Amino acid sequence: MKFLKSIVRAAGDILIYIKALIRKRSFKRGLVYVVGAMMLIPGLIFLSVLAGIAGEIPGKEELANIQNPLATEIYTADSVLMGRYYIQNRHFLTPDDIPETLRRALIATEDIRFYNHNGIDFRSLARVFVKTLLLSDERSGGGSTITQQLIKNLYPREDFRFLSMPLNKSREMICALRIEKVYSKEQILELYLSTVPFGEETYGIESASLQFFNRNPGELKTEETALLVGLLKASGSYNPVNKPANARQRRNVVLAQMAKYGYLEEEVADSLSLLPLELNYRPLPHDEGIAPYFREFIRGELHNWCLNNLAADGEPYDLYKDGLKIYTTIDSRLQDYAEQAVSEQMAYLQKIFDDHWKGRDLWKGITNEQIMINYPGKYTRELSDEAARPMSVFTWDGPVEKDYNTLDSLRHYLGFLQAGFLAMEVATGEIRAWVGGINNKHYKYDHVLSRRQAGSVFKPLIYLAALEQGISPCEYFPNDSVVYYDYDSWTPRNADRTYGGYYSLAGALVNSVNTVSAALIFETGVDSVISLARKAGIKSELPAVPSLALGTGNVSLLEMTGVYQAIANGGVYKSPVYITKIEDKDGNVLLEVIPTARGGDVICTDENAELMTEILRGVVSRGTGTSLNSGYSLNADIAGKTGTTQNYSDGWFIGFTPSLVAGAWVGGDLQNLRFREMRYGQGAFTALPVWAKFMQKSFSDDSWKYLQHEQFNISENTRSRLECEDFVENKPFQINLLKGIREIPFLRRLFRKRGR
Repeated sequence: MKFLKSIVRAAGDILIYIKALIRKRSFKRGLVYVVGAMMLIPGLIFLSVLAGIAGEIPGKEELANIQNPLATEIYTADSVLMGRYYIQNRHFLTPDDIPETLRRALIATEDIRFYNHNGIDFRSLARVFVKTLLLSDERSGGGSTITQQLIKNLYPREDFRFLSMPLNKSREMICALRIEKVYSKEQILELYLSTVPFGEETYGIESASLQFFNRNPGELKTEETALLVGLLKASGSYNPVNKPANARQRRNVVLAQMAKYGYLEEEVADSLSLLPLELNYRPLPHDEGIAPYFREFIRGELHNWCLNNLAADGEPYDLYKDGLKIYTTIDSRLQDYAEQAVSEQMAYLQKIFDDHWKGRDLWKGITNEQIMINYPGKYTRELSDEAARPMSVFTWDGPVEKDYNTLDSLRHYLGFLQAGFLAMEVATGEIRAWVGGINNKHYKYDHVLSRRQAGSVFKPLIYLAALEQGISPCEYFPNDSVVYYDYDSWTPRNADRTYGGYYSLAGALVNSVNTVSAALIFETGVDSVISLARKAGIKSELPAVPSLALGTGNVSLLEMTGVYQAIANGGVYKSPVYITKIEDKDGNVLLEVIPTARGGDVICTDENAELMTEILRGVVSRGTGTSLNSGYSLNADIAGKTGTTQNYSDGWFIGFTPSLVAGAWVGGDLQNLRFREMRYGQGAFTALPVWAKFMQKSFSDDSWKYLQHEQFNISENTRSRLECEDFVENKPFQINLLKGIREIPFLRRLFRKRGR
């Protein structure tokens, strides 16, 4: 190293002297030094690099088996790229992926003698030496060939301080000579265009093409190709999003180069140079793209799969480097409609929420410790005294600059109502849409998976357990406010605080009557309800107390939507399906799952599932879900149930057509942050509109409009078993008599066994 330092110092002295001679026009003496320096210094540096002073130089075998990190790509069921998992956002090309205009633009701008040299362009090197080093003309361009640039992409430069440039350049030249013996010119172009950086953690022309124009390279226009090639000179300086003027100027330089070397008519180049930049910017960092919450959910599943499956080299697959292709069940159109529905309703609801609390203290009774629960740190007094600083924060009207400290920022973000939405196929359990929150960039917590009190959307499990035990859907129960002294004087209250009269079992569910729901869980037993919930896919811990009848258990939207899927599917629960195929980078199938309507876990008889479906249709036609028809004109065959928890902390609606089930939840991340009044806080006002807007958009799509015309196949027997009034003032005598007979233990078992 000391020897090299002395050589470099000597070379510097020689260059200074040569420049002085040139200024004095002592060309003959200068020429001698030039020739000597050109022969001596590079030769010594080359020998030093070959000896390994700048690190090991890859041999032909290593170059022939180049392994570079490839992004894993995730696709929807309708073949739309959702996003990528990556260390470097990269995708390798095939020969057919490179359009001729791209080849021409690249060669004209970066390496016009590409097809004529063997990795090193000595004419360019001479130009660099004379014009750049001797005459200090930085406009003369560089001397690196495309092959050398490929080596730089594959083997990043190392820091040797003041020796970095000569050592790295020499290493790249040696590697370029070797790689030219391993690959054809076309293969070198493919490798280069697959590895070249475009900024923003994006590598390769395909990733860049998708990011800036949302098109594959083969679909690019000439001026778009020129823009991307121009970006290679300096991705930061010529970024078309951040510096459009610079990018346009550089694009025009590329077009001029294409015209200069005969790849483009001058008139065409001049005409294209006048065009403005037209981008379709679609960045795909980890938290952007289609269904980001869903992609984060399956990331864990895929990571486990990779650990348990070995690649050809005997090592587990790497989700971030091996270029896998993941095919999911998400439908891009339904996902888009779901995201739109959530955004539209939540922006509207937030304005109402802010007005609702205007002039009042939203944070009354909420401690700083509670606010800090979602912050990675421990609350200290110093944090509350922290000085404010400018920051850009999320609002529904776009980013806004605020002077906030950490606590101010947390209050700002916690002050937004959140939402979760999920849609899945009834027959197969395939997930079609998944929205975990209002904005994935600012809110990472997934509300499809978060556990919240279910409220009345849990009630169908209570009523289904009763039907399974033989209680008739037309059996009447008193609507009395009862104090259960054995359970801490628990007193179930109806939402409208009205009591008296009698509800049939079906009518009580249609009208979401809490008093009857409580009576039913005593009839059926808490354990039988929990057992039914387990069969229907609920894994969350459920409290074994009678208040479970009112939905006091914390469950996820994913779990509750699965319950309704089982009801809609004739009493057969299907585990959610979200990944259908995994391929390696070469297209070999590593895993394939074919969703089917066969199989599943039976949770109840198909007769009782049909009865429950018909009762839930009544919720929509005459109960708490009537606004689907009256307010949103959803004139379709729909069954569903609203849900509202205590103090209006959570709003729910889960509904289904014959083939699609979907659920929506709305609430605050802190349960204390809620509406104060039932008219705003109930699920019919908060969550049901998300569901309705989603269905409206889906019904308008040619691919999904059939949902609007499907009809439930309800048998005459089921209809006849529901021929009773929802509510009566006085319980009919014959029902009372039947009830009395049924109280005899062995007759009670007999009646229930026969389903009467």
